[in-house]
Amino acid sequence: MRGGTTGVTEEVARFVTGLRYEQLPREVVGLAKRHMLDGLGVMLAGTVEEGTRLLQAHLVELGGPQEATVLGSRLRLPVPHAALLNGTSGHAMDYDDTQLSTSKESVYGLLTHPTVPVLAAALALGEKRRCSGQALLLAYATGVEVECRIADAIHPRHYQAGFHSTATMGGLGACAGAAVLLGLDSGRLRTALGIAASLSAGLRENFGTMTKPLHAGWAARNGVTAALLASRGFSADARVLEGESGFMRAGV
Repeated sequence: MRGGTTGVTEEVARFVTGLRYEQLPREVVGLAKRHMLDGLGVMLAGTVEEGTRLLQAHLVELGGPQEATVLGSRLRLPVPHAALLNGTSGHAMDYDDTQLSTSKESVYGLLTHPTVPVLAAALALGEKRRCSGQALLLAYATGVEVECRIADAIHPRHYQAGFHSTATMGGLGACAGAAVLLGLDSGRLRTALGIAASLSAGLRENFGTMTKPLHAGWAARNGVTAALLASRGFSADARVLEGESGFMRAGV
């Protein structure tokens, strides 16, 4: 692993690995349940969209182990594929929840759609690992917190330059949630964030097409993939958020 062990990335890793379900305020647990239910609703609603059906046909052709459920069907796919499909479905109608900015510099007051990438990743990985409901909720709440904090901190030029923040920040949140379910330690979580940051992509030029909701699904897939690779010992920079050529400086 290249880079130091202090800084923003380290603080994020410490937060994620140190948080326990019992520490969540009652209000947070209630809000998490409400938003998870809303996320499931938009994922189910999006299954009828043409883009979702086309993606499903493609993923079925790819095949693989039947590890996680595709919502609204009896179909089961490999974890990354299920996260991709459910995440895409959840953003297909653009009705998923939205993070509002408190900054006057924000482009138009909205930062990201936080639930779908994190929830799609957590559902797929949690099902394979047979995680408890509390573990799933903790992973979701942690992932959303990470995604929203980074989205609130990044310079508005990130969005102005053409990046779709749900795609870029969503992968980091999904990664954090997946890391909780995998039980990654701080070092491997920093690695996972490094991988997820390099996988992040999504351009606003594709708004109004089937590719916009694909951004949310791809973020879910990227987050799961990054966490799984890190769990195997894959390497990445330990200061990916604050580094000179890192995530917070890219695209601005």
